[in-house]
Amino acid sequence: MLRIGDFSKLTHVSVRMLRYYENQGLIEPCFRDPVTGYRMYSAKQVPLLQKIVMLRELGFGVGETKELLLNWDENYLTRRLGEKIQDMEEMIELEKRRIEEIRLAVTQIQSNALNQYCNISVKSVPSYPVVSLRKKVESYFEEGHLWNELMDFVCREHIEYDKSCQNGIAIYHDEEYSDSGIDMEVCLIVRQSGESKGAFTFRTLEQIPKMASMMVYGPYENLAGAYLSFAGWLDENQSCSMGKTTRQITIIDYQDTDNPEEYLTEIQIPLVEI
Repeated sequence: MLRIGDFSKLTHVSVRMLRYYENQGLIEPCFRDPVTGYRMYSAKQVPLLQKIVMLRELGFGVGETKELLLNWDENYLTRRLGEKIQDMEEMIELEKRRIEEIRLAVTQIQSNALNQYCNISVKSVPSYPVVSLRKKVESYFEEGHLWNELMDFVCREHIEYDKSCQNGIAIYHDEEYSDSGIDMEVCLIVRQSGESKGAFTFRTLEQIPKMASMMVYGPYENLAGAYLSFAGWLDENQSCSMGKTTRQITIIDYQDTDNPEEYLTEIQIPLVEI
């Protein structure tokens, strides 16, 4: 048997970590001297310690590590590692978005764009016959998936729709901002109504007599600033309040240009007279 210091040297795991693993119930000394209290380890425990170190370095928590040690099976371990890869890839994508947000913040600070407001106009929006897909999604980034589903349906059913540059309407039905469970609808203006099938619905978008309109140039990150501009506009125009459902109209996007700075999106917010 080996004393904890010798076991630490041979395995390249610090005494502090060995004691931590012991406290967490991952690996116990094979013997503890009742007189001196010295912890003793066996060379037969090296494979177990190697598994613990590997799993911890791969990002598994203590609870997960215990579970994997108890179910050390090639198929089970392979599946759990695949799930870990997926979790890490999602985290990487989240961090990439955060990096882009930081870069945008730096650009806005340097150009004093944080204090710049969008021009807001008020107009009447007529009713439109549309085919739409409405779902609850976990993130605003999932809007693209809804558009893909809707376009697949339109092509599959040979539906004739208006192919003008302003025929991509996204409607947000939530009465307040939400990080998940977002009630989102994407719509295409059609030439004539048809038969609804499942989640794909033919309906008429209502006429809005007073709609605040903001044209937002550049990447989608600029949209947040436009909504803040509208908050300032509402403060100055207290005869109106904000209606329930907001719309975003895609005019120029990735299908038209490779440069996000050339994107053009119209935000529409219904107004209610007070």
